[in-house]
Amino acid sequence: MVKTLIGKKLKNARLKNEMTIETLAHKSVVSSNMISRIERGLTTPSVEILMKLAEVFGMSISYFVEEAEKGSTVIYTRAGEGEPIFFFQDKHYIVSLTQGLRDPGFKVFYDTVQAGCSSGEVDMVHNGEEFALIVEGCMTFVVEGETYRLNKGDSICFKANLPHRWENPESVEATILWVVSPAPVIAQPRV
Repeated sequence: MVKTLIGKKLKNARLKNEMTIETLAHKSVVSSNMISRIERGLTTPSVEILMKLAEVFGMSISYFVEEAEKGSTVIYTRAGEGEPIFFFQDKHYIVSLTQGLRDPGFKVFYDTVQAGCSSGEVDMVHNGEEFALIVEGCMTFVVEGETYRLNKGDSICFKANLPHRWENPESVEATILWVVSPAPVIAQPRV
């Protein structure tokens, strides 16, 4: 059971990140033969191997060993009741609308960004795709060196492997609906 679960999750993570077994082997320094055996449920990997594989995807090893029964197949979230996630002190407040979904291929966030807040001066680059819809306010996105000013109702979608960053250039807060795929590992808020 555990071998099969780990193998399935490894293969899903690899395919979501559009990697071949050989690419994953090169990035993780785990042999392609071992990766193939894990994916087919023929062997249980050591903690060291799981750590190497998880690091490639930016995940913790718990992703591979959590029971599939945890989580739900339907998540219903009432307005204002999403799972809170905090970043950048009081300037950037994110709420997950998909927390608890079993084996998600994407995450949806409702993001409140205070005036002047930004993702930083350095561009971000990672696997997958991002979609942002401006619910209130205005945001500026820079994707691959091109600047996009988005107002209420505007949206942007891009491959996340393109260098990108964002900021709220206005004097009022902005709210954004984000859809991110594949589902990123979420840091839990400090209690």
